[in-house]
Amino acid sequence: MSMSDPLGDMLTRIRNGQRARQAVVAAPASGFRANVLEVLRREGYIRGFTHEQVRPGISELKIELKYVDGEPVIKEIARVSKPGRRVYSKLVDLPRVYNGLGISILSTPRGVMSDNEARAANVGGEVLCRVF
Repeated sequence: MSMSDPLGDMLTRIRNGQRARQAVVAAPASGFRANVLEVLRREGYIRGFTHEQVRPGISELKIELKYVDGEPVIKEIARVSKPGRRVYSKLVDLPRVYNGLGISILSTPRGVMSDNEARAANVGGEVLCRVF
């Protein structure tokens, strides 16, 4: 069966893994998910991720979650643009998450990037999720 919202599924796996205090969470692999994880790694919300082959044709992303003093680094991670309602934002309308303490992850014509990188690159796009 196909999944209607693969990114939402991965974000939920991260959220559930941090609530259960797991060190590593697995999610089905795709290039788009890897790009979102790369932004999370660059911004310091996860330790990292690896791409592992489960069996021929099937691969997984192993996401290493990050904790500080036993508390998860990600306090809140929420999907903004959903399959039923896409949310696009121009550069001037780009929302700030908790007055700049959090980030928004965007899908732009120049690739997946954080809201700060999008402002620096002077591009807007689809707001995928908010992270704090």
